[in-house]
Amino acid sequence: MSAISNFNPVLCGLLRGEIAVHNAESRLAFGSDSRILTPFQNNALRVSRLALCPASRATKDQRIRMALVDEKPAYGRAVAERSCSLAYELVQGSLVNWASAMDKSVPDPPTAVLLHGILGCRKNWGSFARRLAKEFPMWQFLLVDLQCHGDSATIKKMGPHTVASTAFDVLKLVAQLRITPRVLIGHSFGGKVVLSMVEQAAKPLARPVRVWVLDATPGKVRAGGDGEDHPAELIQFLRKLPEEVSSKQEVVNALLREGFSKDVAQWVVTNLRPNDALGSPLSRFSWVFNLDGIAEMYQSYEETNLWKFVENLPQGVHVNFLKAERSLHRWALEDLKRIHAAEDLAAEEGGGVEMHVLEDAGHWVHTDNPDGLFRILAPSFEGLKA
Repeated sequence: MSAISNFNPVLCGLLRGEIAVHNAESRLAFGSDSRILTPFQNNALRVSRLALCPASRATKDQRIRMALVDEKPAYGRAVAERSCSLAYELVQGSLVNWASAMDKSVPDPPTAVLLHGILGCRKNWGSFARRLAKEFPMWQFLLVDLQCHGDSATIKKMGPHTVASTAFDVLKLVAQLRITPRVLIGHSFGGKVVLSMVEQAAKPLARPVRVWVLDATPGKVRAGGDGEDHPAELIQFLRKLPEEVSSKQEVVNALLREGFSKDVAQWVVTNLRPNDALGSPLSRFSWVFNLDGIAEMYQSYEETNLWKFVENLPQGVHVNFLKAERSLHRWALEDLKRIHAAEDLAAEEGGGVEMHVLEDAGHWVHTDNPDGLFRILAPSFEGLKA
């Protein structure tokens, strides 16, 4: 298994301008171990992680055709420009051959995109993606830090920060990487993002794409019920905290005093990083996300309604909704009825809508019951299992 990460904040600054990196100069050697490799290496620059910038700018109204259609891309060079792309990690199964990126005659490896939710990052999917890559070695899994989150937070981006703009960013990244995803998986906020990706992509799709929306509905957001912490209140409180803190425990204690749960407090502080690169005991900590942008994103999450798209799916699109058994307040009876009605309608139109329930799990499906989630998702990958 191999893992390729593109992000290095120092290199991102160095690569601004007209710097060309040629694929023809690349040299890769994949082994069975999980390691960090760079897909672009030459004698002038050898690094373990590379900040890759998009080859071209796109307007707001431009459609991304490369993202979900079955086209054979031309693998040439990637040109660094002034605005960097999203940070990502590509986890590859042991049978994925990088030569497919250099030789048009070699079939593209099947790809799945996994997206996190609000206040998360690509690392939330790390362990689960490695498990998928081990079980399905012909697949590769693209983990993305969405705008304002994780390593992507250091990449300056003008607003708006919305579900639609987030989806468009991921489509641009997919086009930049010249891959054709067959499976899109999004948790919570990421669930609406993957729906928006398919809505924005060119139609009709040349081959089926499977979309997994994990514990999120296409419309109204019902968060903070059953004693859970409300994301909007959490974001609002975090924005009041200093940009730098002396310790993670300081933030945990502040969250507990405010009434937030211990689990959420401990999860939130994973987004703190030491200011000292060496991580000395005296180092102070700063957030790795852009809270102002995230506040806009969450507001858009609450306002975005994609029911019309789900109820009028184009041919070749299969949308799977997964409800966490213990996440009762997020799913109204109206939501369930509309999804079941969409199942029948989509079947008639050549698309597909399915409803699944993950037992013994709350909202954090990939940590509460990873085995159950794996069993539910596995059929999406089994067609190309070695």
